Amino acid sequence: MLKPGDVVPYLDVCRQEGLSLQKGMNYRLRGGHSVILMSVRKGAPYADRVEDDGQTLIYEGHDIPRRRGGPAPKTVDQPRNTGSGRFTENGLFFEAAMKYKKTAAEAELVRVYEKIRPGIWAYNGVFRLVDAWTEDSNGRLVFKFRLELTEECDSTGPRTQEIERNRLIPTSVKIAVWKRDAGKCVICDSKENLHFDHVIPYSTGGSSLVPENIQLLCARHNLEKRDRLL
Repeated sequence: MLKPGDVVPYLDVCRQEGLSLQKGMNYRLRGGHSVILMSVRKGAPYADRVEDDGQTLIYEGHDIPRRRGGPAPKTVDQPRNTGSGRFTENGLFFEAAMKYKKTAAEAELVRVYEKIRPGIWAYNGVFRLVDAWTEDSNGRLVFKFRLELTEECDSTGPRTQEIERNRLIPTSVKIAVWKRDAGKCVICDSKENLHFDHVIPYSTGGSSLVPENIQLLCARHNLEKRDRLL
């Protein structure tokens, strides 16, 4: 079971979710949960952002597909419906957010993966989809989705116990740590089953905001450290 902070190669993300993820927004996969792939790296195609010390994500909806002879995707409104009238992923997520806001429905649970570098993702945890709206962006309408970190799990695993120790680490810190630690465990040099670990745990005052307090550990050494702290 993935934990927030786990480093996941793209192929492992696909194996975890049970299909090849070819798009950033994926509503209601076979496990009953939704998945989004986000990036706040420089040059990212969408204006995703992180707020409230990692407790809140603002995720931008997706453009029309690029088609030969068609308009440039960044020049037209993001679509809510397909040409046949069915909801796009934008529409499906928007309707789920509105259902939560207007009725007593439970918020949609969304697994969030964040791109660290090509082929490498970090699992940010399970978020609740709590709001959606459209706004102007350079003369066109784009969708925005608000997601809040939750301790509730999705249908595939137990309640997360380490949320408070794994506040979302800023992308700039993750990238700096990945580069500094050369993409391997600082103890054994393993490149498998890596995790962004707080040197001083978040629960005891350690910061998520500086690379000096974050390191890469493999699963074995991360577990050994956690056992020593218990």
